[in-house]
Amino acid sequence: MRASQQQWFAKFLAGSSALALMGMAQAAMAQEAPVDGEAGGDEIVVTGIRASLEASANIKREAQGVVDAISAEDIGKFPDTNLAESLQRITGVSIDRSNGEGSLVTVRGFGPEFNLVTLNGRQMPTALIGDGGSAPSSRSFDFANLASEGIAAVEVYKSGRATNESGGIGSTINIRTPRPLDKPGTHGSLAVKGVYDSSRNEGNPVTPEISGIVSSTFADDRIGIMIAGSYQKRKASVNTANVGWRDGYLGNENNWGSLANPTRIVNGVEVPDPRYDNITNRPGPTDVYQVPQNASYDLNDINRERINGQAVLQFRPTDDLTATIDYVYSRNTVETRNSNVGVWFNHEDTSSAWTDGPIAGPLFYSEIFGPPSGTPGPNALYGGKDLSYSGALTENRGENKSLGTNLKWDAPGGVTIELDAHHSVSTVKPVNRFGSSMSLGNAVFGVRGQGINFENDLPVISYEMYPGIDPLDVSLITPTGNAFRNAYFRNRINQVQFRGHYDHDAGFLDSIDFGVSYIDSKVRSAFGTIQNDDTWGGAGPASDIPDDIFKLVTVPDKFPGLAQPGMIESFYTFDFERMADLVEQNYQTCSNPLTGAAQPGTCLAVFNTDRRITERTIAPYLQVATEFDLFQNPAHFVAGIRYETTDILSAALVPAPATTDWVGENEFNVVFSGESEFTRFKGSYDNWLPAFDLDVSPMENVKLRASYSHTITRPDYANMQGGRTLDTLFRVGGGTGAQGNPGLVPYKSKNIDLSAEWYYAPDSYVSVGYFHKDVSNFISTTRVDTNAFGLTTPVNGPRWQAAIAALGTGATVGDIRQYIFENFPDSVTITGGGGNTPFTGVIHAAAGDPLVNFEVTQPVNSDQTASLNGWEFALQHSFWDTGFGVILNYTIVNGSATYDNTQPSSVTQFALTGLSDSANAVLYYDKGPIQARVAWNWRDKFLSQTGANPTYIEEYWQIDASASYEFMPGLTAFVEAINLTGESRRGHLRHTNNVTFASPGFARYAAGVRFSF
Repeated sequence: MRASQQQWFAKFLAGSSALALMGMAQAAMAQEAPVDGEAGGDEIVVTGIRASLEASANIKREAQGVVDAISAEDIGKFPDTNLAESLQRITGVSIDRSNGEGSLVTVRGFGPEFNLVTLNGRQMPTALIGDGGSAPSSRSFDFANLASEGIAAVEVYKSGRATNESGGIGSTINIRTPRPLDKPGTHGSLAVKGVYDSSRNEGNPVTPEISGIVSSTFADDRIGIMIAGSYQKRKASVNTANVGWRDGYLGNENNWGSLANPTRIVNGVEVPDPRYDNITNRPGPTDVYQVPQNASYDLNDINRERINGQAVLQFRPTDDLTATIDYVYSRNTVETRNSNVGVWFNHEDTSSAWTDGPIAGPLFYSEIFGPPSGTPGPNALYGGKDLSYSGALTENRGENKSLGTNLKWDAPGGVTIELDAHHSVSTVKPVNRFGSSMSLGNAVFGVRGQGINFENDLPVISYEMYPGIDPLDVSLITPTGNAFRNAYFRNRINQVQFRGHYDHDAGFLDSIDFGVSYIDSKVRSAFGTIQNDDTWGGAGPASDIPDDIFKLVTVPDKFPGLAQPGMIESFYTFDFERMADLVEQNYQTCSNPLTGAAQPGTCLAVFNTDRRITERTIAPYLQVATEFDLFQNPAHFVAGIRYETTDILSAALVPAPATTDWVGENEFNVVFSGESEFTRFKGSYDNWLPAFDLDVSPMENVKLRASYSHTITRPDYANMQGGRTLDTLFRVGGGTGAQGNPGLVPYKSKNIDLSAEWYYAPDSYVSVGYFHKDVSNFISTTRVDTNAFGLTTPVNGPRWQAAIAALGTGATVGDIRQYIFENFPDSVTITGGGGNTPFTGVIHAAAGDPLVNFEVTQPVNSDQTASLNGWEFALQHSFWDTGFGVILNYTIVNGSATYDNTQPSSVTQFALTGLSDSANAVLYYDKGPIQARVAWNWRDKFLSQTGANPTYIEEYWQIDASASYEFMPGLTAFVEAINLTGESRRGHLRHTNNVTFASPGFARYAAGVRFSF
């Protein structure tokens, strides 16, 4: 998993490139030569893989600026069954996988939140549930929601364009769906296939998929109807070893969880620390290291059901007027059932061994614990260290609906007028009575020792129980803590666009584009939690839970290719719904929780976070295209400007403070009313976004491009939320709190793109590109001094001043407090003391008290800037008329802001995430009734998360393959394989031994038939 594949790829690339180059000269010379059959007047119709590649090459060649595309091979047949999997074949595009499928897209190092997705040129709403532990806040588009069968093409605009919607620093990705009048007549396809996922832990891993599309025109091709639909069901498993870590410490630090030093202080006396002798090769004073906090083996069983549908009605009453009404629907329901066995460290009697610094990685880490305090048995809580047998359920449904209309008029004089509008809604929410993400804890107590070995790709977790305690004795499994999380996200977009185009017949002026877009986007993000974390030592005895709810499962066989001797061999899983009902029945976990509240009769947590954001953007634009001769070939220069003004209203439901109490010498409390109220904030910004594109052809079929543009990406919704929350405890000097900032301005990038392209055959080209981006307006945090909710404090108020006047300026806070108790009985509540004993109790806020100053943490745009640059190399080549061809590309990405792993977590760092090199190699065959393709995709290690500690995803490669045979015209059988060699995935922190996850890979196979007409 850690071994580099770059040398292998370099050899493959060199060999394939040499073979391709051998054919380039012949292809170039033959480009204008007649194709066999033309002499007889027969038209050669190219279909299949070569048709898709030729269409994509034409889009790239004729585009303004830098554009790449993937086109359908035929109606209802996209190159991959998943849009994200197809996009990763494009130069500079990488993907993130969720549950073994492509989900989110990274372009030129910029992650999914920096890429705007449009559908037929319309900005689409987004809905991601996020981590399940907080209110959803992402703008990222989840491509897993869309099936590929109803897609005509996907275009990736890498350089800015005034006519495109703004929001993507990395790219703007436009998904095009078929239109019936674009291809008159009756066409369609129906495909049925079965999918076998070898990752499934148990049960039938074969699931059905069916898709169909039909497009027809009638009334002399004046009316067109297209209907498409797909149903996909998938069962899979993702098994993962997970490790959680403490912060990165320096070797000379003394924090909770840090390694023992030679001595320690006990009762004020420095004595030797015996734990020091249990450390091998302890990190030095300036070395950075991290110790594990917890670890587990997680078995995740996934059930996914995806439904997609489209309907298009077009009417062309005259040759120059076309009206379109379209509706797009998608629903994606994902259920993940998690079962895990895990350990938690207390960092007391530990032993460990370490690699050399300056970044020291653990070789092993272990801990010994004391014996249970009681007698082990099923009828009592006997204490001791726990071995966790836990389970979780995550189940959510994402639903997208988009209704659009379009009226296009080809007016006289080369003018085209287009009016487009759509109403689109995207929602994600739970579909059960528990919530969106829930976890239930169980444990067997009596662990004597536990440890983790980090010398292999898979962390080896092991444990030892005290004598007489069998961890596989089901009667000893005790219920512990639990949490029920309820998340909801909804994004509604109403958009109206007016577009005009003037096509000049001749001369220097080629065309003028002009228009305006209005977008009204409303977002609601809500979240609530029910939690019982006071029962980790046991909610009740093991006998409260019947033994037949548990099922024994083995572990090593769930990690093929990674399993190691000494790892945990087996543990117990359980029926989640039955267990949830039992703990509610026995302990009222939902009806009377420690934290939070549930909706009556359910475990659905009442929302305690509820955020509403409205963004309204008006964006007029103007673009002028010119054409002139240079090098005796046409050249083009396009200049455009887009102006955007955005107004934001952000509201959030927050607990409503009522007053304050002085409860101790330096302890004050904000007293909440028990009610909640919405706080509201406003913001606005505007941007001028220029874009310039030049392309020249120094010789026939060669294009040189240069582009300069400004692009933006808007902040995520969490940073823009309008809620202001206050910490309950504050001091004499004031309090603390946090709030969002709807006044944040977007990230802004100034982009340079250069490209050279040679199209030496209809479906063959070679290109090299360079890009450079200077990005500003990054988001950091600051503290603002302010009052909140009109809250007051006794500090420096009339009573405080009276005490100073009576006691003198040398009076302590305690003296002042006692004076108020004694002299202002109407504004205090005394709970104890009197006589010679100081009073205890509460001093309430009173009239005339001054306002409390709160230091409120708020996100702001910083003056931090960063630059990013890279190279893109691409070759697409068909080998004469053999049917064989290759697609090769390689992307290099570099950034100015990188993470320094040698610095501890206490040092604040800024770094760009998502930057990595990537490559693709595709070998295909397309001739006669046979089509076949083998695709290799590679992405180098990249920084996925920054902050106090970095998170890296290690390099990963995957091989996919497909083949089809057309038995008779229109009837084709096909087979597909995803991750054919079952490559595994792994992530780590500062050191490769600081593994965060390791997950084995599995192949997924499909076979089916397709009928086209």
